[in-house]
Amino acid sequence: MTPELDTIASDFEFLENWEQRYQYLIELGEALEPMPDAEKTDDNRVKACMSKVWVYAFPDPQHPSKLVFHGDCDTAIIKGVVALLVNLFSHKSPSHSVDLDVDALFDRIRLAENLSPTRHVGIYAIVEKMRAQAQAFIPS
Repeated sequence: MTPELDTIASDFEFLENWEQRYQYLIELGEALEPMPDAEKTDDNRVKACMSKVWVYAFPDPQHPSKLVFHGDCDTAIIKGVVALLVNLFSHKSPSHSVDLDVDALFDRIRLAENLSPTRHVGIYAIVEKMRAQAQAFIPS
């Protein structure tokens, strides 16, 4: 795992139970930078989610070789997962974002066993959408 994945996993491991972890996800979602309405387009929508989820990648204005992601969701816990993923994927090169080992993080924080199967599918759809958006910035 990369140091940032390790840090996120450590934050979750510090919390004693899933009730506290759900609350932490909700707090991450509440702290997420608001996504401009102009970015909430059909192209940026994660259609495989039951919740309304949008993610959007764009070049970092300070470091154009890296990406920044915006995201939003209409449900608190998934918005927290979106916030976690936005923080994880942002400020990296497109190829680094595509290659992130999100499975290792999800396994370590035991996310799959603590979310419904429907939410699990939706979360992986968010990851795949973010990877596809990052891939679009990699020159052919």
